[in-house]
Amino acid sequence: MDLKNRFEQLCLPFSADNILISTLWKEIEKKYSEKGRHYHNLLHLENMFQELELVRDKISDFTEVSFSVFYHDVIYDATSKSNEEKSALTAETRLSELGFSKEKISKISTQILATKSHQKSEDGDTNYLLDADLSVLGKDFDTYLNYTKMIRKEYSIYPDLLYKPGRKKVLKHFLELDNIFKSEYFKEKYETQAKENIAREIKLL
Repeated sequence: MDLKNRFEQLCLPFSADNILISTLWKEIEKKYSEKGRHYHNLLHLENMFQELELVRDKISDFTEVSFSVFYHDVIYDATSKSNEEKSALTAETRLSELGFSKEKISKISTQILATKSHQKSEDGDTNYLLDADLSVLGKDFDTYLNYTKMIRKEYSIYPDLLYKPGRKKVLKHFLELDNIFKSEYFKEKYETQAKENIAREIKLL
């Protein structure tokens, strides 16, 4: 299912306003296709959904998680430290336009904010979202290397002098977590490879 279709199907149970749904989709498409988005783009969303479909039966509210995927990087500026907060606020506004309950909006907003620090959550669905978001870390090294090049392009405004120490800090943060992946499924699938990939990248920096 392509992303546009997936988004429309998600919205239809909440709103019959096709113009609104179309407007919301166009905003998502435009944001994730912005110039300078080499990794945090529509392909990243597609990859996350591919991962999440494999654990769909383990996720208690797939609709909530799906909206969290669509909105988790809707605001993305490499120079900003508040992308997740801004993305969560955008989601809150848009989902209230769709007529979501306050409780549902709050859950989705919390899931989006969790993608900032990637700490294990009490909520299983949130952990699957976080794991799908980081799944690229556990791919084969060529795929991983391509991902690092895309991230470097997103941060191209920074010279190596600033980028490399910053990147190392991020990578070391991942290695210092008890587990990069929070769910048993993703831990088993990607944890070992992810740690190897990250260690290799730190050496290359």
